[in-house]
Amino acid sequence: MSARVVAGTANAALAAAIATELGGEPAPCEVERFPDGEIRPSVTDVRGEDVYVVQATGPPVNDNLVELLLLLDACRRAGAGRLTAVVPYFGYARQDRRGRAGHGVGARVAADALVAAGAHRLVVVDPHTPALEAASSIPAEMLTAVPVLAGTMRTAVRDGAVLVAPDLGAVKLAERYASVLGCPVVVVRKTRVSGRTVRAHELVGDVGGRPAVIVDDMISTGATLEAAAEILGAHGALPDLVVAATHGPLVRGAAERVAAAGVRRTFVTDTTTPGHGVDGLQVCSVALLLADAIRRLHENTPLDDLLLHG
Repeated sequence: MSARVVAGTANAALAAAIATELGGEPAPCEVERFPDGEIRPSVTDVRGEDVYVVQATGPPVNDNLVELLLLLDACRRAGAGRLTAVVPYFGYARQDRRGRAGHGVGARVAADALVAAGAHRLVVVDPHTPALEAASSIPAEMLTAVPVLAGTMRTAVRDGAVLVAPDLGAVKLAERYASVLGCPVVVVRKTRVSGRTVRAHELVGDVGGRPAVIVDDMISTGATLEAAAEILGAHGALPDLVVAATHGPLVRGAAERVAAAGVRRTFVTDTTTPGHGVDGLQVCSVALLLADAIRRLHENTPLDDLLLHG
């Protein structure tokens, strides 16, 4: 049984790069699209193989999620021996609990759907919350892209810089960056008013006269970044912010918010296709990280040094 990569259309270039790192090419796969919006994937040459379906569920989230489910089902029906869903960016990860009565838990629904489609294992990169593992009834390997991003952005981090967690949920992530870059961490306390509106209330730590580097798991609307930049400026941080986030969907309007926040460099990875129009954007590839994880899973060797801990 050999390792075979199947490329979804959301991450075709990344899947091809992963396959190259593994010394091969993606398995033959076509996605037929019908006029009413339905799709029909067709996968061949995977019978008895250890198959890794690479498909992020970034914008458009629902379309990409359904394609992932149908790809998994196609691989299962084509006789795949073992089936792993490689979902670099996991849509619905933010919905890991009910915000109020009447809400659904999207993370659990999406994870259950992967299992129903035939997945035996899930691989994700820096999910919004580690609780995603608990929501999944199959083993979930949660990788981290922090070493990839920190290594690339090191030259953009000026002397005396502080790392900024833009909300309490990003504190552990900021501490991981701090362990690589050797910078102190400050924390912004925020409240999310809506999907596009965030208010920052206070800053814990000193940023006066110092360059700031904001780190987060993702930049979607740019609202969290905008609120953090405002409070950093009010506390005397130097202008020309640097921002790093594993995922950069950067939906419509995000580029304007990033520019208004005074960001001079933005670092994201290719877990999902980044939005356009962001000045100073640098995309770092996680192909090597994912290829390494796939190789170890296929060979049944430990992934400990690649995983997100805590």
